[in-house]
Amino acid sequence: MKAMVLTRVGPLGVDARPLEWREAPAPQIQRDEVLIRVRSCGVCHTDLDEIEGRTPPSVLPRIPGHQIVGTIESVGTAVQGLALGSRVGVAWLSRTCGACRFCSTGRENLCLQFVATGRDVDGGYAEFVAAPATATFALPGTYSDVEAAPLLCAGAIGFRSLSLAGIRDGDALGLTGFGASAHLVLQLARHRYPASPVSVFARDEADRQFARDLGAAWAGDTLDTPPAPLAAIIDTTPAWRPVVRALRHLDRGGRLVINAIRKNDGDKSELLSMDYARDLWLEREVRSVANVTRADVRGFLEVAAAVPIRPHVTTFPLEEANAALAALAHGDRRGAIVLTV
Repeated sequence: MKAMVLTRVGPLGVDARPLEWREAPAPQIQRDEVLIRVRSCGVCHTDLDEIEGRTPPSVLPRIPGHQIVGTIESVGTAVQGLALGSRVGVAWLSRTCGACRFCSTGRENLCLQFVATGRDVDGGYAEFVAAPATATFALPGTYSDVEAAPLLCAGAIGFRSLSLAGIRDGDALGLTGFGASAHLVLQLARHRYPASPVSVFARDEADRQFARDLGAAWAGDTLDTPPAPLAAIIDTTPAWRPVVRALRHLDRGGRLVINAIRKNDGDKSELLSMDYARDLWLEREVRSVANVTRADVRGFLEVAAAVPIRPHVTTFPLEEANAALAALAHGDRRGAIVLTV
């Protein structure tokens, strides 16, 4: 099969081509897995984290990609309830132990044996992928293949982030950064909390206008001050400056939810500008988001189809995955980026 393969980890420069277009062995499925012919695969900031070494693959070479849409080509001998030809999705979670204190209390996203699609096992930047049947999801028929892809991670992690924000209808919500996940969270928040004004912080005016078009009550630069203090802010940026600035925009008792695996070190000095009394006192709190559970994926797919939430998608052919990664890294596209296979 053809695949885009990562062979080494390192900084993603302007002209970098970290992935190689090559022939790779088709995956051999285990008895509890299905073989999927990939139709589309979303491009995620976590892919950049893998390529640049912030959360590197467990072994190399590795095929990235964890927002996978395709059709089932074959099923393992222990698989039940999944039919050949069915359209399914695969997300970041591939396997967990199922027995630890986290798995047994509904927190499988924190499992010490968490296996990630596209990092610890090969992912969807390829013509075929193998996936556990238990981590394979039926997809709403209302979405095309490219529309469904970003729902599986950008949407699901946004769904979890909004739940962790803990707001009530009428509470003011902020979103720092406005990419694939945030543009879906805004639509979800407008549906779930119709009385809650949403403020968006983004560097680019085109992103700010995009947010207004989707229903943001206010949109400004990272350094701007929103109309009123915010009950919660969800940060989806790779940098520290938006985190520090977001704390200053929180109301008393407000919560900052950081939706990122790693932060770049380039602006770490911003942390030194924090002032405890100004930025964190008065019971403000910071919470991180780690991975997703299968319940997050199912929950978001269900609500997305009911609203309906509409992803804004830019597509690239699979063999142009390096160009897609560059567009993501440099903010050259609105919404989500999806590879077509």
